[in-house]
Amino acid sequence: MIEFSYDPPMDPLVILYQDDQIIVVDKPAGLLSVPGKLEGRQDCLQSRLVAEYPGTLLVHRLDCDTSGVMIFARNKVAQGFLGQEFEKRRARKTYVARVAGVMVGEYGHVDLPIWTDWPNRPKQRVDHDQGRPAQTDWQVIERGADETRVRLSPLTGRSHQLRVHMTELGHPILGDPIYAPETACNFLRMMLHAETLGLHHPLTVKRMTFAADCPF
Repeated sequence: MIEFSYDPPMDPLVILYQDDQIIVVDKPAGLLSVPGKLEGRQDCLQSRLVAEYPGTLLVHRLDCDTSGVMIFARNKVAQGFLGQEFEKRRARKTYVARVAGVMVGEYGHVDLPIWTDWPNRPKQRVDHDQGRPAQTDWQVIERGADETRVRLSPLTGRSHQLRVHMTELGHPILGDPIYAPETACNFLRMMLHAETLGLHHPLTVKRMTFAADCPF
């Protein structure tokens, strides 16, 4: 199992939108979405929200090292509705990432199944025998001398999906402590940000899109 050192940022909550059904937050990198199982990992975005907005309920997660848009429910009915938005793939997400190397081509599609790498948890790996289906679309935003800025659109929601897929393409996300540890010492955080989230509102059923500016 990979060692994990937890030192969460103490910045105030950044609320992007709220009403009596939902709360949308810009999660900082380095903060767990939910409490960890081990001692010293209870501080998380969910617990901070519950402290300010009692009754806040989890809908989905972002990796600890990923920043960006997360939505929470304020009642059980809204939680169930939003859960279906993700399960039925009606929720649409885009991410911005800086990846190692100069990518060839302007856009592409990755279709590689993912499974847990049990001896090296929480690491995931491509596994064509046991893996669950995972698809990601990518599009180049900008190229640098030795890196590429890309917009990633996951069509499925597997754990570490974007991180695994970009690594398999030969362009791991910069600063990733698990899949590109050789780059982690050069960056204060992993260069992955959940930029937008679009889904239907649980009460009005109106399509809404929430966005958080990329901090890198």
